[in-house]
Amino acid sequence: MRKIDKLVIKNFLGPFVLTTLVVVFIFLLRFLMLYFDDFVGKDLGLKTFAQLFAYFSLITVPISLPLSTLLAALMSFGNLGEHTELTAIKSAGIPLGRVIMPTLVFTIFISIFSFWFNNNVTPWANLKGYSLLWDIRTTKVALNIQEGIFYREIPGYAIKVKEKLPDNETLKDVIVYNHTQRNGNKNVTVADSGRMYTMYNDHYLVFELYNGFNYSETKTNQGLNDTQFYRNGFKRNRLVFSLESFNMQKTSENQFKYHEYMKNISELKDQIDTAQIQIDQTAKTQLSSLKTMHTYQFKELPERWSVDSLTGDSTLLTIKPGAWIQEKMKLLDDSRRYEEIWTLSQSTAHSFASQLQNNHAILGSKRRTMYSADIERWHKYTYAVACLAMFIIGASLGSIIKKGGFGMPVLIAISFFILYYVMMQLADKNAKEGFIPVVVAVWIPDLILSIIGAIFISKATKDASIFDTEVYAKIWEKFLAILPKKKSPSLKTSIE
Repeated sequence: MRKIDKLVIKNFLGPFVLTTLVVVFIFLLRFLMLYFDDFVGKDLGLKTFAQLFAYFSLITVPISLPLSTLLAALMSFGNLGEHTELTAIKSAGIPLGRVIMPTLVFTIFISIFSFWFNNNVTPWANLKGYSLLWDIRTTKVALNIQEGIFYREIPGYAIKVKEKLPDNETLKDVIVYNHTQRNGNKNVTVADSGRMYTMYNDHYLVFELYNGFNYSETKTNQGLNDTQFYRNGFKRNRLVFSLESFNMQKTSENQFKYHEYMKNISELKDQIDTAQIQIDQTAKTQLSSLKTMHTYQFKELPERWSVDSLTGDSTLLTIKPGAWIQEKMKLLDDSRRYEEIWTLSQSTAHSFASQLQNNHAILGSKRRTMYSADIERWHKYTYAVACLAMFIIGASLGSIIKKGGFGMPVLIAISFFILYYVMMQLADKNAKEGFIPVVVAVWIPDLILSIIGAIFISKATKDASIFDTEVYAKIWEKFLAILPKKKSPSLKTSIE
């Protein structure tokens, strides 16, 4: 039996490692395509890209493990069935459950690792990865001065070059506007040629200009509109610009720690408790504010006296909704017109409804934040359980279809993963809006997958041919045999 266990484990371990690497690489390509425009034209260096890809590879591990487990189980048990090894094991009297047992134990360790990884490594990788991604996205595009277009990426300057030779250094007809003083186009340098290069490890850009003039205007103290105009000629002039704004600026990671993706279970629990306390306090504050402004709208006790908000009289709060206007009319002077009372009532009602909507929006935003944190907390567990559910589906289907390789197993694995991902996204969306309890929503995909796995494992134990086309062909023939057949016209009727 130990030899069989080693055979099954060895047959499962290779595809699992391979499929995990492939799935992580696929998710990494998806990330690269999503943010490709933010990487183009920026001189970031190989080290920065290596760090970014390493962080996001770690981020994709928890969601990759269920798919790789499913695919590895399909391939390994499909190979055993395709090479009749599984049939030989069953013929020796060993049940399918005993054959699956060693890989099931291995999958349990994978689930435990997934939970630990998702609770400890993933928040750290999210913090590092998304903070680095933010720095990359806010970094300016590398220096690229084009012909005939004003280049304004250097702070305080606008540069225009009529012609740039193929060496990317020699320039023709250069115009430089100096806007560092923020007084308009009052400092302009014009040259018929020049040379562009960097120095001090690309920290400074140098424009070495030839045969040109510098024009400038300055105000005098003699009058409000009096200015002096200067025109200085030169044969060679150097303009030095700092390129500090083109370097990637490191943002403090503390600015990203508020997000639920950057926290473990204990931190998420603290965030949820804090959010619940804030929601309760906000609701109490809003309710007391509404009662203070519109006391006649509430009837907490049948006999409660309060000061009227319009007349200052003590009135009993037993007025029915909508009847308070008539009570006010009795207390007001006869000189007041009915239209004024009606306008006052409409204005009060609209103000009350607007305040209720604002309060509802504030509480809804706080609840969505709390629900998101609660969903992320439960996903630490659901991703781990999904590995077990996917393994049961993969092992049972692999023993049924008896096909290995990357053909049929890949198609089936992708189908089940898409089903799992769609269910998870729909459930999370409804849970964030408060339509479904968070605990119910996050466990729905795993529950459905577990039911599917239980059905498949029962079929596999009984050697049911659920993918055999001949079985369905026979069922179709039996169905056709049940249907009533049309009677052919008799010979006598045809002669007549």
